[in-house]
Amino acid sequence: MFVPTKCFFTKGVGVSKDRLASFELALRKAGIEKLNLVYVSSIFPPNCKLITVEDGLKQLQAGRITYVVMARNETNEPNRLVSSAVGLALPRDCKEYGYLSEHHAFGETKEKSGEYAEDLAATMLATTLGIEFDPNSAWQEREQIYKASGKIFKSTHICQSAEGDKNGLWTTVIAVAVFL
Repeated sequence: MFVPTKCFFTKGVGVSKDRLASFELALRKAGIEKLNLVYVSSIFPPNCKLITVEDGLKQLQAGRITYVVMARNETNEPNRLVSSAVGLALPRDCKEYGYLSEHHAFGETKEKSGEYAEDLAATMLATTLGIEFDPNSAWQEREQIYKASGKIFKSTHICQSAEGDKNGLWTTVIAVAVFL
């Protein structure tokens, strides 16, 4: 049984006349094109350490089966804003699991999509930790409640956004949590 001990975030954007080639170019920008990617759901394993993208990329080997949580979005509409984000929320106790979330949007800024993904991960973690909050309150207000509870240690996100190619080529954006 494989339980990841390390994780890093990466992102990329690709543009091509072909949808698949656009995705491949986004993977290249992210540095993970040489891997066999397996999509997994949103649990950040207990005792898993966040490492830098530089350290993570050094540990990869071509052809490796690699587990990822990936947000992906694409468009071939000129100037259409696309974004993909992965949010992370970690409990104070590293022996407990955290949450990752994926968010894919059209027309949202990088900041809005990133905060949305982070909010989603933190909200999922807060509900499992029994933190009481108003789900209709603003993210900044809930973020303070989560952190004040002493149960959530950290929340963060990675986001990639881009405008669709002006000539109608496929534009793909990805944000990825890569497990090692």
